[in-house]
Amino acid sequence: MNPATPQGLSILHDNRRVMLKWHRLRRRRADPLFGAGNLALGLQLGASMEVDLRVTADGDFAVLHDDVLDEETDGIGPVAAHQRPALAGLHYDDAGVPGVARHGRRLLFFDDLMTLLREAQPQALLQLDIKDDLATIGARGLGRLADALQGDGLPVIVSGDCNDLILALGQRLPNVARGLEPSFRLMDLFARGDVKGAEALLRAELAGSVQPRMVYLHWTMVLDALDAGLDFVAICHDEGKAVDAWTFTPANPAEGFTETEWHAFSRLLELGVDQITTDEAVATEAAYAKRVGLG
Repeated sequence: MNPATPQGLSILHDNRRVMLKWHRLRRRRADPLFGAGNLALGLQLGASMEVDLRVTADGDFAVLHDDVLDEETDGIGPVAAHQRPALAGLHYDDAGVPGVARHGRRLLFFDDLMTLLREAQPQALLQLDIKDDLATIGARGLGRLADALQGDGLPVIVSGDCNDLILALGQRLPNVARGLEPSFRLMDLFARGDVKGAEALLRAELAGSVQPRMVYLHWTMVLDALDAGLDFVAICHDEGKAVDAWTFTPANPAEGFTETEWHAFSRLLELGVDQITTDEAVATEAAYAKRVGLG
């Protein structure tokens, strides 16, 4: 592979490497969601990637974003109402994905991820974004996660909207990196015009028991907060936490950044975000290179 060919791994800005995380394992928006091929490639290249997990009725985990099967698979009904054997025969719905049969890929499960992770390069990182809360997952599901993630060296970071879940995992797995996702709570406060409340909440969560390595912040909220005089990135960095800005995807990847997109992307970089989540990692890298005269 030509070293100059964009791989969608990172960009170098002001002598600082900013990772480009593959949202739901997509390097390009045309890729199928949660593609095992992209996961294997990313682990080989040392990419930062993300998958979503949903608990099953018997305490296992399927690689899905939604709490129901209807939109992402050829199944129907709540994921948590089905046991793993009943889900094993399902396939992802790849309608509209070029060159991929609509129901040609079987559903991935947690153990599929763990098998691939054993072959990862040290630089790779897979975010396990757990979509259910602690009450839904229960003791059985929590034990399943804790047992599988025991030991050192797995290139994973666990995250989720439910801080109680991440705290419970942290107590069982102190050596596994944890992520904090406060965006929806912060956006609720912003919607009420409570800027000071948003700052207080973020500071409290950073100082809380989760003790995250990475903080995941919605990119438009980050810039809206900055316009209101609040620098979320600086607050996180002051506490020694890295920041991921999600999910920034160029509207027309073949054409690069529009002026509006470039203005926003540049502001995120100047704030010092450590990672940018995108559905177009390859195009984002190429668009950045073109803007700064490297492509």
